[in-house]
Amino acid sequence: MKSEKKDATAKKLSRRNFLQRTTAATAAAVGIPMIIPASARGADGHVAPSNRIVMASIGVGSQGTGDMGDLIKIKGVQYVAVCDVDADHRKNAQNKVNEFYGNQDCKEYTDFRELLERKDLDAVALALPDHWHSIPAIMAANRGLHMYAEKPLALTIAEGRAIVNAVKKNKVIWQTGSWQRSQINFQRGCEIVRSGAIGKVHTVKVGLPTGQKIDMKEPQGEMPIPPGFDYDFWLGPAPYAPYNKNRCHWNFRWILDYSGGQLTDWVGHHGDIANWGMGTEHTGPESIKAHGEFPREGLWNTAIHYNIECKYGKGASPVSPDGFTMLLADGATFPMGTRFEGTDGWVFVDRGGRTGKLETYPESLKTADLGPKAVHLYDSAYNHFQNFADCVRSKKQAIAPVEPAHRAISLGHLGNISMRLGGCELKWNPKTEQFINDTTADRMLERAMRGTWHLPA
Repeated sequence: MKSEKKDATAKKLSRRNFLQRTTAATAAAVGIPMIIPASARGADGHVAPSNRIVMASIGVGSQGTGDMGDLIKIKGVQYVAVCDVDADHRKNAQNKVNEFYGNQDCKEYTDFRELLERKDLDAVALALPDHWHSIPAIMAANRGLHMYAEKPLALTIAEGRAIVNAVKKNKVIWQTGSWQRSQINFQRGCEIVRSGAIGKVHTVKVGLPTGQKIDMKEPQGEMPIPPGFDYDFWLGPAPYAPYNKNRCHWNFRWILDYSGGQLTDWVGHHGDIANWGMGTEHTGPESIKAHGEFPREGLWNTAIHYNIECKYGKGASPVSPDGFTMLLADGATFPMGTRFEGTDGWVFVDRGGRTGKLETYPESLKTADLGPKAVHLYDSAYNHFQNFADCVRSKKQAIAPVEPAHRAISLGHLGNISMRLGGCELKWNPKTEQFINDTTADRMLERAMRGTWHLPA
């Protein structure tokens, strides 16, 4: 109870005082538990069955197991199943769940469709390769299941929009794993920008990691498929390709059939913060021009270096009514993080330490009173996973909902399309999500799926 009282006190601190909030965020980071309201507990202090969230994880590699480890610790969350096409991943996750509860009740699945047929589920956590994001998410939404799902939202813009539509149609709670929104430095930085404290923003610079290039000493040809790994199911809707260890699991990120490289792996973080600060979470740029350097040989074919210019028109942002430019580039051009440059100053935010990096000019903006017109954004600095569970119970929208996730990853997809078309400038309609008079680029908004795989209705 002592730690719960400490946490309750921290939650009462004024959200307008950054130094005090930093203290609260640090307390959360070291594990002070959240208090579950009495209405959600039974008479004995345990979470009442009616408020329990029965969950399963689909995709339990490194990221999926990490997410599961955070979700399972939340009071009221009950894990009952795990699913993965790799037996090693599956067994490891199953053992972790059983060890946590001290029983052997966790069921394992290879086929996510069988797991989704369960009648006892309230929610699922999704952490799959990008080419597998859309089908399970849409099926889960159609079954009324809430989702904690990893970024990027989808492999293509068309599939991302299909996920958005399914989530909205079925009125399920969606939390993207863009956890930077639940850190005080990112929230405060975006509030400074949204409140007009640095004037009209003319440029936003988004720094992302440099891409990967495979060492040609690595074997490039076909390899035996490891026992217990259903490689054909792993490929799923993607084109057939012979198995190679450098193709699957973590390394899928560097192959365009499955992902979009470091660009799409990270734009769902720092690009999302750029949209949050500019108020462009529900729209997009009007033009995109990108240049990239791609590997000349080897299995991996996503951009190593990239530089993308996105132009936003009048009315796109409440912070910059006349429009602004967003630049996205790898580490050869920009440092990691998001920098907002305005007529009266600048704000830079990034990860680092317990409370993250927040740099401003003038420096006083870090803790200054933003005045009567201050914008206060959604507050979830206590715990991104807890926020998901709280919203499943309350039916309130989570801090990282599906539409902003779609708009953030669209920046990466648009950049990749421009790069793959030779760096040409593309005109984009963010309302219709179609290019203007460019049928070649339009065809790259979606993909053909292998065999009988297709997007669920």
